[in-house]
Amino acid sequence: MKKYQTLAYVQMIYFLLTIIWPFVHLESFLEITGPKTDIWLVKTVSLLLFPYILLIVYVVKIKQSPLVILAIMLCCAGLAGIDLYYYLNNVIKWTYMIDCILEILFIVYWIFILKVVSKINP
Repeated sequence: MKKYQTLAYVQMIYFLLTIIWPFVHLESFLEITGPKTDIWLVKTVSLLLFPYILLIVYVVKIKQSPLVILAIMLCCAGLAGIDLYYYLNNVIKWTYMIDCILEILFIVYWIFILKVVSKINP
């Protein structure tokens, strides 16, 4: 697992930036992602990503748990699905499709990790 950890760290950094950005510089966040009517919701959703960083740390540093990996994948799938649905319904800007693609890449990575883990712990 150790030699495959780079993308897990990338995902942690990406989630951390997603969490911090609306709090540090809301104006640039809104410029990139588009106007929002409920800023409290932007900040709430950002903070809800924080536990997933801890789950990734758990998988990378403590135990490669298939259940925890599934939870991470479900988070990514939820974010990608929301991005795609609301983009296709002209509710959010195209920039959310970048997030959608990244979330799908993270899912593919975690599927790969699940296969590696299952070979190590049959």
